[in-house]
Amino acid sequence: MEQPQSLRSLFTAAKAEKTSLESRPDSNSDSYRNDVNATIAKFEECQRLVGQLSLFSSNEPLEDIATGDIQYLTVDYLLADILQRTYTSDRESTIRRALEQYEKFLSRLDEYGLLNDNDKKLHERYISNPSSFSLTPTNDAATRREVKLSRFREEKELKQRLEYLSNNQSRLQSDDEDVRKLYLAEINLYTHQAFQSMDLLSQELSMLSAIRNNPPNPTQLPQDDPRRRNNDGQSDYSERLDPPLSQLLRGGKSRPILSKEGKPLQPFTLLDRRTQLQQGVFRSGHNLPTMTIDEYLEEEKRRGGIIEGGEKSGMKEEIDEDDMDKADEETMKARAWDEFKEANPRGSGNTLNRG
Repeated sequence: MEQPQSLRSLFTAAKAEKTSLESRPDSNSDSYRNDVNATIAKFEECQRLVGQLSLFSSNEPLEDIATGDIQYLTVDYLLADILQRTYTSDRESTIRRALEQYEKFLSRLDEYGLLNDNDKKLHERYISNPSSFSLTPTNDAATRREVKLSRFREEKELKQRLEYLSNNQSRLQSDDEDVRKLYLAEINLYTHQAFQSMDLLSQELSMLSAIRNNPPNPTQLPQDDPRRRNNDGQSDYSERLDPPLSQLLRGGKSRPILSKEGKPLQPFTLLDRRTQLQQGVFRSGHNLPTMTIDEYLEEEKRRGGIIEGGEKSGMKEEIDEDDMDKADEETMKARAWDEFKEANPRGSGNTLNRG
């Protein structure tokens, strides 16, 4: 079906704005939030126009959809993707809204038979229990690692195929079938990424729900907890996630961080203060050297770690070609050695063949 220019231009503009937002560094600024809200509004308007034009129906097969309309199957995914990148005061509500859009996107693909067998199983698993959805419903580390590697390889192949189809612009302008393949390849990639995002959002939602239902009790916090630390200038900062020994000896009542299924049960922080987070933003990820090599050698020499003097080096001294006296001396020494070897052949001194 031929749609008005408004939907096509609005969808193109919304995608371009979304791509621009993903590369902007000022994600904490007010202007960035305003631009995000404007982009979200554009995608919501695209959703309204798609419904108004009745571009899709559960009663028609994929072959009946016009090639130019296939791209609008991704509106729900793009809206969900930008929603999950939005951080507001009501983060939990934003996550639920993003998950709804992801589920709407996958349900429509399922109606048109665009989900493979594995994706269908994942979709059914999510519908049956959205709150505990996970790509790897097991706490076995080896299994979880294998699933991650497998999905990484799949995503890499999907991106390569999409890049290959996108680079062939000459055929895209003349061959309607190639354009259709491009849109379907894009949908396959978005499907793969949708399940990845739903997995992460489900974990985040579980953590937020745990915070709301079980806020930390200040009376149960250990004395060395940063939230009860006195402003005495001392810092016992640690990156350990397990409780300190003092708490274990007291029979601390802290709950486990992860459940048997690998879901987080309580929030945890790796840093004790916001300022420490800010100071570590532009810091190198590894320990930087505190002195140069020359300074280190000088320090070792001062401490007696380097022994100097002693016998001459075992390396043969190079002869200066311009020093004729030295060259003659070496020549005479070599001749004397040759004469000695001729006068005393090997084995001549061992006449009784004794070892």
